[in-house]
Amino acid sequence: MSRRLITEAKNTWCPGCGNFAIQHMLKDVLAEMEEEGRSLDEVVLVTGIGCHGKMADYLNINSFYAIHGRTIPVATGIKLANPDLSVICCAGDGDAYAEGLTHLIFAAKRNMDITLIVHDNRVYGLTTGQYTPTSPLNFHGRSTPGGTLEKPFNPLELALVSGATYIARTYTRKLDHLRATLREAIDHRGFSFVDVLQICATYYNMTKPYNARAYEMEDHDPGDFDAACTKMREWDYSSDAAIALGTFYRTTAPTFDEEFGNGKQSDEERKEAIAALLDTRG
Repeated sequence: MSRRLITEAKNTWCPGCGNFAIQHMLKDVLAEMEEEGRSLDEVVLVTGIGCHGKMADYLNINSFYAIHGRTIPVATGIKLANPDLSVICCAGDGDAYAEGLTHLIFAAKRNMDITLIVHDNRVYGLTTGQYTPTSPLNFHGRSTPGGTLEKPFNPLELALVSGATYIARTYTRKLDHLRATLREAIDHRGFSFVDVLQICATYYNMTKPYNARAYEMEDHDPGDFDAACTKMREWDYSSDAAIALGTFYRTTAPTFDEEFGNGKQSDEERKEAIAALLDTRG
């Protein structure tokens, strides 16, 4: 019997929040995996601090609340301890691109076999509207009423040059595309990075411009590094250019957890050690 994936915890996201779309598309992906025979007990969700973090309360799977910016090191530890698990991180743009930026870079560099889903609403929504590393130039928020003086960085380019083996962008108002992208990212063996343009209906509602400018890529070769870089640069997170959605880059490479495990415990020895540890905590 399949489990009920949406918990009974009271949901406190604002009406119109893009987090609902991510929650339900993740739910659909998890249900699909379960139907295919994958035990959801082998899936772990790690969240950070921010509105996105409540995902741990609202999805009925194993979860871990990390501190701000530390989803990736927690996920790394979980994956190294038990490589059989599918480890998913949900993080905010402030969470992943400010406090947690070095962790993102090194996870990409190492090609850790985890999936990072960034709820990129381009604002600190939980703390009522401060700017983040992907807020546009001249962003007027609670901490910058006169407008920001710094340009945003492009997280896709950063992930590419850092070594991520799967890089995609999707949008919370394109549900089919969002669901398909999340499934592809979770299935990828290596560091999967998905930047989700997530609507913050209260403090930075970009629905109209995203609807007008976002398009799904066609005839793009995700195996071409240079083409991926060029495509990523079409929109710099500040201009009014068209916004490409889809898989920008995908390749295969040895993962850190594979290399870490070489010459160490066998799968059977590792499982016995984990069982013994759990028994002692009984």
